[in-house]
Amino acid sequence: MSTPDHLSDTRFADLDLVPTLSDALASAGFEFCTPIQEASIPKFLEGKDVAGQAQTGTGKTIAFLLCTLNKLLREAPMEGREKRHCRALILAPTRELAIQIEKDAQPLIKGTDVKLGLAYGGTNWEKQKEEIEKGCDILVGTPGRIIDYYKQRVFSLSKCEVVVLDEADRMFDLGFISDLRYLLRRCPSVEKGRRNLLFSATLSAKVLELAYEHMGDPVSVKIETDNVTADKVRQVMYYPGNHEKIPLLIGLLQKMQPDRAMIFINTKYEAENVWRWLKGNDFSVEVISGDVRQKKRERLLEQFKNGELNIVIATDVAARGLHIPGVTHVFNYDLPDDREDYVHRIGRTARAGTEGDAISFACETYAFNLGDIEDYIGHKIPLESVDPDLLVEPKPKAPRPERKGPPPRSGGGGNRNGGRRRRSGPPRR
Repeated sequence: MSTPDHLSDTRFADLDLVPTLSDALASAGFEFCTPIQEASIPKFLEGKDVAGQAQTGTGKTIAFLLCTLNKLLREAPMEGREKRHCRALILAPTRELAIQIEKDAQPLIKGTDVKLGLAYGGTNWEKQKEEIEKGCDILVGTPGRIIDYYKQRVFSLSKCEVVVLDEADRMFDLGFISDLRYLLRRCPSVEKGRRNLLFSATLSAKVLELAYEHMGDPVSVKIETDNVTADKVRQVMYYPGNHEKIPLLIGLLQKMQPDRAMIFINTKYEAENVWRWLKGNDFSVEVISGDVRQKKRERLLEQFKNGELNIVIATDVAARGLHIPGVTHVFNYDLPDDREDYVHRIGRTARAGTEGDAISFACETYAFNLGDIEDYIGHKIPLESVDPDLLVEPKPKAPRPERKGPPPRSGGGGNRNGGRRRRSGPPRR
């Protein structure tokens, strides 16, 4: 029997993993490695630090979780380790990605005594703090909230054996570089045995510079493909006028009837505007952006995953790292200003060997971004003409939603502070 084409011929059972991890993988139905897992895990098991690059949706999270867990389960903690000392630190740029990593780790730690801690901004300050104070082997979170807890001595990094940086290039985009250096310098040095893993869909020169500054002679692992974008994404480009974007979007949604679609928009203001149009035209749709409170964001994502919600409108806070099974269509209502964000956006579909559609609008406002995007992905995006039959006459917009309570606190993934909460004193300027 041949393996699916998105998997390698290497079985997890062929790797030198501890039996509890092998059993957990078998129970979860994982038999064959993806190419990034096949290339990176053995290198780490051989004692090398790894800087890994592969397309989105190819299994990077499972790769670094297996590496980390295998080391913690196979080796004794550093001498003098106490409850307050975490053994591994996993850093992610956004709240949603930190939550996703923690969820992905849960099936792998069954049958072990490994404890996870989760720290991210926007919610649950005291609850997260109490859980971390109980002691955790692996701490997952966003840099800002983790630094806050560190400064309050909620936990210690002095016995940390593994550091993982996930979506490292996004860390730079969000201005986390000084936070990363702050945390890395408080961990044991590479010479004292700290191991390091760095993963991303894109590894720029500045990310590799960070890798070689703080990692122990890392092995660079790149899974080369003919395309920067996922192979099974069908990409098309429309050239609507600004006044045609809403009629075209509604016409396409009515024609395609997607089971699960994400619509990416560049600004929170326009995201709400599109939500009002779609809501007024009887679509099951909600918005995820930096203005949406964290608990609501988590609830909406869960409804989206469970099929209770068909369409999510998102700013780039949701573009990276989320694994939402079964996303059939991605719409770039606005072309992104950052060409790499195009790759991450359309990577929300066609994950783990499935197929999907990416439909983009090169409108009057954002068409100038197209050349840079096509240069980056290495090919022209097929052009589709704007058929007059697709330009429907929409029903009126839904009214603006009522604002309840004070505006949400800033922080978490998606801005510089990463969800830091200042306990007292005047605001810093």
